[in-house]
Amino acid sequence: MRFGLIVLILLFAVFGVLFGALNSESVGFDLYFLVLTLPKGAALLCALLLGWLIGGLLVYFGLVLRLRRQLARKHRELNLQKNSTEETAETESALRALAKP
Repeated sequence: MRFGLIVLILLFAVFGVLFGALNSESVGFDLYFLVLTLPKGAALLCALLLGWLIGGLLVYFGLVLRLRRQLARKHRELNLQKNSTEETAETESALRALAKP
């Protein structure tokens, strides 16, 4: 398992070096107040990383938070039902004790 992980990491490192070497031309980005000049490979990797982060944040804020709120609400409802069931059982046992002569 560990050997396979090391091989996989080395494989990705080799592909990363090849990707950077084959895309070494510079690309300029004019951001109105700032001009960035990056190698094409670095620009593509930054765009990939930025897209991954934005997609993860959208999933987290759009789905995960809503599901956590629903889960917390269901836990509260379950606790309320459990407490009311316990109170009902206690009341019934107290009534049975009073009803016995």
